[in-house]
Amino acid sequence: MKNFDDKITLVNGVEMPQLGLGVYKMTNPEETFEAITYALQNGYRAIDTAAIYNNERETGEAVRQSGIPREELFITSKVWNDDQGYDETLRAFEASLERLGMDYLDLYLTHWPVANKYVDTYRAIERLYDEKLIRSTGVSNHHIHHLEKIFNVANVKPMVNQIELHPNLSQETLRNFCREHEIAVTSWSPLARGALLDSPLLTEIGLKYGKSPAQVIIKWHLQHGLIVIPKSVTPERIKSNIEVKDFELAPEDMMKIDSLNKDERRGTNPDKFGSKSNVGVM
Repeated sequence: MKNFDDKITLVNGVEMPQLGLGVYKMTNPEETFEAITYALQNGYRAIDTAAIYNNERETGEAVRQSGIPREELFITSKVWNDDQGYDETLRAFEASLERLGMDYLDLYLTHWPVANKYVDTYRAIERLYDEKLIRSTGVSNHHIHHLEKIFNVANVKPMVNQIELHPNLSQETLRNFCREHEIAVTSWSPLARGALLDSPLLTEIGLKYGKSPAQVIIKWHLQHGLIVIPKSVTPERIKSNIEVKDFELAPEDMMKIDSLNKDERRGTNPDKFGSKSNVGVM
């Protein structure tokens, strides 16, 4: 069984693995360490964490103990809402680096667009990029109007926008905008928090290729040129999620999956959250 190891080349030439492990809601330290360790042993080379996930220490420890050279891995973290603003973001980044036990990050994101702060937050991320403390810049949960405000002041546009994206929320308008501006899109909650795994359509398509509904959905993301970070602590699922190299969804099957879009969110709309709230943490 071949593992998926393709990369997306970001606008600055940095290569980002197109499939990585998301570690949201991994709160048990031992379970987190074991899940990341297992993922690294089974071909994953990208880990997506965040300050609010409370597992940066375990992420760093798993990376160190993996024996894989740091430069072969792609580590992403995010600044949480309560730590946003220019100086605050610089301090939050230092704290994340300390917890991870690393000298640099491959990608650092604004977690949510906190009103009156997210532009300054991104300016701080630009500074980290200028100082070579991060290899690429990005944001998360940013709509078009958020990105346009950042464009007004940015010297370097965000290279990645990580958003809720799955067949029930395909975000085509935002994806097209990002493509026009050479911003790579990462899908969080790519399996719609498991809500699509019982879909008769996806089950039927899976049978055609000898794949599970989860593998079909992951392949749908990949064939759309999206970066995808499915989360699991179960070894079997971690392994099967990356075993999607050996099949290709036919155009008619891609269109059938596209037709599942309902503009239906599982998480919070970025325009409707409070800075102190953990609602829609992803």
